[in-house]
Amino acid sequence: MKYCPECKADLNTRCVDGIERLTCSDPQCRFTVWDNPVPVVAGLVTYRDKLLLARNRAWPEGVFSMITGYLERHEAPAEAIRRETREELGLEVGDIRFIGHYPFIAKNQLIMAFAVRAEGDIHLNEELSEFELLDLNQIRQKDFGRLVVTAKIVSDWLARVTP
Repeated sequence: MKYCPECKADLNTRCVDGIERLTCSDPQCRFTVWDNPVPVVAGLVTYRDKLLLARNRAWPEGVFSMITGYLERHEAPAEAIRRETREELGLEVGDIRFIGHYPFIAKNQLIMAFAVRAEGDIHLNEELSEFELLDLNQIRQKDFGRLVVTAKIVSDWLARVTP
């Protein structure tokens, strides 16, 4: 971003609240780019007593993760993961339980993770190419590779549901 979206003046970097931020060069405007994290929901889906992970079409073979999506305006996080599960998998969500929130620094996102129980017949949308169903032992052994946040969410969930 080079220009102020409010008055079209140049943006400059200056310290605001102890952090270097882009601000409007016009002293009358005082616009600041806060660059706050984007809210994202993630669902660890239980389907027919197994955990469902999916592969995005853009990802390499063998890379599977949870169902994720952006929070829409005026949407509660639990409703967002219900919607994303329906859109991406064609499944209806019953029980929803909050796992935790996780910063994803690389993409400036705050991920709100939920454990969800889903029913119905799976119909992958155009974003997803395949899915896998894992039992508890398989999910414990799963190597998520570079998906560090996914691994942390799964680990936190496992700590709550298994002794």
